[in-house]
Amino acid sequence: MNPSFKSIKVFLAIFCIHMSLVGESNPHEFIDSQAQKMVSIIINNQELFAKDPELFKDKISMIFEPMVDFRRVGASVMGKKYYLASSKSQRLKFIQAFKDSLLDTYTSTLAQWGDQRIVTVFPEVSEIKQTEDVKQNLITASNIYPITYKVRKNKSGDWLIINIIVNGVNLGLTFRNQFQALAKEHNENIDEIIKHWTSDADLD
Repeated sequence: MNPSFKSIKVFLAIFCIHMSLVGESNPHEFIDSQAQKMVSIIINNQELFAKDPELFKDKISMIFEPMVDFRRVGASVMGKKYYLASSKSQRLKFIQAFKDSLLDTYTSTLAQWGDQRIVTVFPEVSEIKQTEDVKQNLITASNIYPITYKVRKNKSGDWLIINIIVNGVNLGLTFRNQFQALAKEHNENIDEIIKHWTSDADLD
């Protein structure tokens, strides 16, 4: 398997652990707090995915959906060329398809991870910028995965994730490359790209 795809799968599992970045002046502290809450949810709901996957998905979705800047992420994945060439309706459809594919994939991945812990790297900073890199290590029974989250404070003062790097793999760039590959395969037909969009992260 391509190592980058392995990293993508890890990303999908940990991505939803850290989505809730709203209402906190220090993104490092808040990410750490939410990470520990999500780990607790995962550990305490190991049987739920098999019994009621939709309910498990809903638990994750409550944190995931409101906390990602999907407009910014979706535009980045599409790239300037295809974003400008698409209609407003197409953009919204792609953002929804992108969001749904991620949620479906990493909820199933999360269900398989019952023993993990998160260690946040707290920097010594005197000033928090509008865009910050937050670093953590996801520690499993067999591996340690370094993670860098790029978060941005919006006009409302909420922290939203706009990109993430796992084991040196830039996920925003990886998904953009996937979009461009689909564009080539489907003769740059945006409707067909959206129709066939599925995250390549659903891998063993």
